[in-house]
Amino acid sequence: MASEASGAPTADSATALSCDVPQQNGHGPKGHGFLALAVGSVGVVFGDIGTSPLYAFKEALHAAAHDGVTRGEILGVVSLALWALILVVTIKYVLFIMRADNKGEGGVLSLMALAQHAIGKRTTLVFVLGVIGAALFYGDAVITPAISVLSAVEGLRTIPALEIHITTQVVLIIATIMLLGLFFIQSRGTAAVGKLFGPVCVVWFGVMAALGAYHLADNPGILAAINPYYAVAFLMQHGMAGFIVLGAVFLTVTGAEALSADMGHFGRWPIQAAWLFFVLPCLAVNYLGQGAFALHTLDAANAAGLPMPELNWFFEMAPAFLRLPLVLLAGAATVVASQAVITGAFSPTQQAIPLGLLPRQDVRRTSETQSGQIFVPQLNTMLLVGVLAIMFTFQTSSALAHAYGLAVNATMVVTTCMAFIVMRRLWKWKLPTALAFFIPFITLDLTFLSANALRFFTGGWLPVLIGAVLFIIMATWVRGSQILTEKTRRDSVPLADLMEILRARAPHRAPGTAIFLTSDPDMTPVALMHNLKHNKVLHERNVVLTVRTAETPRVAEADRATIEKVNDDFKKVVISYGFMESPNLPKALAVCRKQGLKFDIMATSFFLGRRSIVPSAHSGMPLWQDRLFIFLMRNAANPTDFFKIPPGRVVELGAQVTV
Repeated sequence: MASEASGAPTADSATALSCDVPQQNGHGPKGHGFLALAVGSVGVVFGDIGTSPLYAFKEALHAAAHDGVTRGEILGVVSLALWALILVVTIKYVLFIMRADNKGEGGVLSLMALAQHAIGKRTTLVFVLGVIGAALFYGDAVITPAISVLSAVEGLRTIPALEIHITTQVVLIIATIMLLGLFFIQSRGTAAVGKLFGPVCVVWFGVMAALGAYHLADNPGILAAINPYYAVAFLMQHGMAGFIVLGAVFLTVTGAEALSADMGHFGRWPIQAAWLFFVLPCLAVNYLGQGAFALHTLDAANAAGLPMPELNWFFEMAPAFLRLPLVLLAGAATVVASQAVITGAFSPTQQAIPLGLLPRQDVRRTSETQSGQIFVPQLNTMLLVGVLAIMFTFQTSSALAHAYGLAVNATMVVTTCMAFIVMRRLWKWKLPTALAFFIPFITLDLTFLSANALRFFTGGWLPVLIGAVLFIIMATWVRGSQILTEKTRRDSVPLADLMEILRARAPHRAPGTAIFLTSDPDMTPVALMHNLKHNKVLHERNVVLTVRTAETPRVAEADRATIEKVNDDFKKVVISYGFMESPNLPKALAVCRKQGLKFDIMATSFFLGRRSIVPSAHSGMPLWQDRLFIFLMRNAANPTDFFKIPPGRVVELGAQVTV
């Protein structure tokens, strides 16, 4: 069953986006000091990339050690890690991508809306790129909590007194308990826990830097890795093996997308300052320290005539008596990273619903003051099931490392392509200037993508599979909604024609106000036609109400509603919301009262068109897609709840439609 009012968004309303909605002058965090925002961003924005040292260097060095480890290989791996952080995160994201904000909001869907606005219409290329980026993001959201928590718990094996007792099964049990607790507290909101995010991660980054600096004295020669010569030489000398290592090195920059995705929460400048002056130096020193420790271990092994041991480099950097506190701190940091990814998955879901990419879902606000604090129960359950399923399938962080990276890398390719469109169309950069950005970074992205593609059959297929499933779901929802809208439009009567019919043959008039929700204000709502056809009645005052999504994250209250008088009996009202806002029709109608729309809410009925969808093998989509679309329709949130309409004031009138 589908509601006519935004139950299936149309290409003309929810997905095409209204370009004539006045835009709000910026949106950003208010009432918080710069330092507080920068510290907060350390926890939420950099939680994912901040836990990469737990496994990135270990996996990259393991990939390089198929025929033994040499000094040049350690220098090459560290150099690759440092320059990945500089080129991908610092130059590409911090200096370029973060400039492409949509009224303060970032992320792949926000960038898609910005690119569409720059072009002036919805193009297939931009739309498909946005859907692919969003779909792949969810693949990353499933893997990050699993690999982060597993890598932290595996640190218990480096504690001499616990080493023999920490089996793979014990690691999985502890990780499961941690993840269950994390997902179960989501419904309570993250405001209280969120206050700890920044301080915990500030301590975490500080400890990482201290560990790295402590080991730099072991072998100061590792500082030579700052020279990009060692990264280039490694790749030139190792051929295909170098490409495999490059795929593992990419683990150092997973989480870079969060820099732009979380701009709406903290603002661009606090995030940039936190990265440049705190997070990047701490990560760089830690990777240099791990490399110095590896060189020291290699020298000791060569002196003893023994092979280079394979260690959990991060945890074994710490003295034995400090490893348990380090594991506990790492566990706290990975919980923060996982929390950031989970809440990060809620935000694009909130964006995707009004943009017409996903069916309505129950989006609950968990804070009265912070708009970013939301909870999506259905998504939370699906993420929990997905995280536990892949954790028990792969069982170790090393196995999961092969699955990690490919989806993130593909999302980065999408981001680069859409940023190029924004630069050309919105910023009006000349083609040579735009290409000077685009060519180096798309080359870098595609190089990493090629390296990650080599890991496809050893785990990289997992996020691609998740992304493919979500892409099919989004594409089916969009296409099914378009077909439904087209059929409804063909079977409907233009509102102007209805006015002539009613003037010639007036029906019985009922007291009060009737509000008819529709996605197309120029056509007669289905519920209105059924009311006239079956009840043979017309209310004294009638409002044709349309909810539209703007290209901006939020719409100012002054621009919330527009009213157009059709005649003495009918008015057309368009209520606009940003793609980061949750609709609340009673609250919006209060704005209409101030603009002269007189009605008593207790004498007002809301009419919704309810459509029963029947699949057809001979028209529209293939039969399997029809059935998927119907399934999505039936599981969409009730429009009454979604639009916050008082249930006692709703009347639903339905019809059967074939798709």
